Amino acid sequence: MAESKKAWYVLRAISGKEAKVKEVLDAQMRNTDLGNYLFQVLIPTEKVLTVRNGKKVVKEKNLYSGYVFVEADLQGEVMHTLRNTTNVIDFLKGRGKDAKPEALRESEVMRMLGTADDLNEIPEEGVNDYMVGESVKVNYGPFTGFIGEIIDVYPEKKKLKVEVKIFGRKTPLELENSQVERELREA
Repeated sequence: MAESKKAWYVLRAISGKEAKVKEVLDAQMRNTDLGNYLFQVLIPTEKVLTVRNGKKVVKEKNLYSGYVFVEADLQGEVMHTLRNTTNVIDFLKGRGKDAKPEALRESEVMRMLGTADDLNEIPEEGVNDYMVGESVKVNYGPFTGFIGEIIDVYPEKKKLKVEVKIFGRKTPLELENSQVERELREA
């Protein structure tokens, strides 16, 4: 038997249908010969803490929307089978009419797998690591929509003291970490 050329490739999928693609490929791996050439199907996700109706909810969100990562040996009909899977657009590949799918570099794979593992193991208290002087937006409570600056951090209580402008005056508020989100400043 020839040497296996196992590598990681990226399938472009219809956004929002990544889980369906993974489900179909997993089933084909178990039930057909594709399992001899397709080794893993991965959708990297991260855990995001949100507040809904006053309750903290941890949700999983795709890190790379519209992409499904596969570890495969693209020989014979494998490339054709993967490309023609329901909800798959094509492989991520180089420019040019007859470009072949490009394998991910080992460093990219290790970073992606490491990042995916690290993000899934983050304890809830590590989700919000705010610093004094950082700009945040209040996303829950009576001051929703106000933007302020952190003037004190209480990590043991998971609370922040944020200074917001109310009627032109700077007013300090004590808020839970989950009541604010980072305000992205334009460079």
